Amino acid sequence: MANFNSSNARSVYFSTQTVWFILGVVEVLLALRFLLKLLAANTTAVFTNFIYTATNLLVAPFIAVFRTTYTAGNIFEWTTLLAAVIYFAIAAGIVSLLLMGEDITTPEANIRLRNQE
Repeated sequence: MANFNSSNARSVYFSTQTVWFILGVVEVLLALRFLLKLLAANTTAVFTNFIYTATNLLVAPFIAVFRTTYTAGNIFEWTTLLAAVIYFAIAAGIVSLLLMGEDITTPEANIRLRNQE
């Protein structure tokens, strides 16, 4: 198994944990937005308004991708689900890039390359 040197390992660990933490916050906010819209939450409530305001920027790039489904006042917002998936993929990509800096021996590299075939 490949290893990082001790100072590098700490910074990579901190960086990956920071990425996962930020993703967790984003995913929770998006999940709350999705549920509030789905359950037709009162838009004049302070909490509901806060969640919508906090997540508007997060879903903005995806607004026109899918139609929003309306059913008896409830809103199934596909764009929020798409945003959650895309942000997860971005976070996983960033973590993979951070982990690419690990020290690896030639035999380990050969084994990993064979496993990719």
